Amino acid sequence: MPAPPPDPAVARWIRRELAAEPPRARSLIVTVWGDTLAPHGGEVWLATLIRLLAPFGVNERLTRTSVFRLARDGWIEGVAHGRRSRYRLTADGARRFAQAYRRVYAPPSRPWDGQWDMVLVPPEALAAAERAQLRDDLAWSGFASFAPGVHARPAYPAGAAPPGAPAWPAGVLRFAARDLPDANGASLAARADAAWSLPALAVEYRAFLGRFRPLAAAFAGRAALSPEQGFVVRTLLVHEYRRVRLRDPQLPPDLLPADWPGSAAYALCRDVYRAAEPLARAHLAAALGDEGEALLPAFPEFLTRFETA
Repeated sequence: MPAPPPDPAVARWIRRELAAEPPRARSLIVTVWGDTLAPHGGEVWLATLIRLLAPFGVNERLTRTSVFRLARDGWIEGVAHGRRSRYRLTADGARRFAQAYRRVYAPPSRPWDGQWDMVLVPPEALAAAERAQLRDDLAWSGFASFAPGVHARPAYPAGAAPPGAPAWPAGVLRFAARDLPDANGASLAARADAAWSLPALAVEYRAFLGRFRPLAAAFAGRAALSPEQGFVVRTLLVHEYRRVRLRDPQLPPDLLPADWPGSAAYALCRDVYRAAEPLARAHLAAALGDEGEALLPAFPEFLTRFETA
């Protein structure tokens, strides 16, 4: 059965998006690898990757350059087969992808009993460069800086898997704490907005909602997208959502403003993703088929993406 023709309205939306904010090639490859390739084995011929990136305006030369840089930085590794090259994730690259994408697809809310996970870095414990690296690692793991050398995040419940914790250098103290019942404005909870820059993050979530609501409307109206359109839509959706979500500390609802847009962004992303996924999978299967490959079944973890919030 021939593929359906591209939907004109969605085609215009894609053209506008790519013209207004063209994705950087390296970052786009990270999205395609993590969202599309990793669930189906994580290996690909370079020619297939070039074909997958072409609808985004990324040419062959730029794809080759970006792949070379990702390999140089330890994300992927290549094997030559005559004049052809095949790439796969390194062990470290697979670990980094898994850590990041668990945060992207996981539901945005979690229970919290009011306990804080605290880290104290005494001035004499680390050199300046080590202190800066630890601060970055803590921020990636959801900690905020409340004072020089004082970092905190809401504690995760027993049995829950928090974001990957950094290695704890000697001299760094980690302990549990709670706000005093009569702390009022002096509590850690009262400073959550400023500590995690929640107003700025809310602006980005609302911008995401504004950009992608037309797609939700198109799917709700049963627009007949082509497989390529489904792949481009799903990739751009995750590419932009990933950019915001990875900066989101994913705080429990008790610490978020009443009008927090993160939950609405997650729900929209989930719904559009699920609607576009069969088309995107068909496009990937066709691209692999052009190189004589079959689409491998998705890993079981793929089926749990965007669980109901």
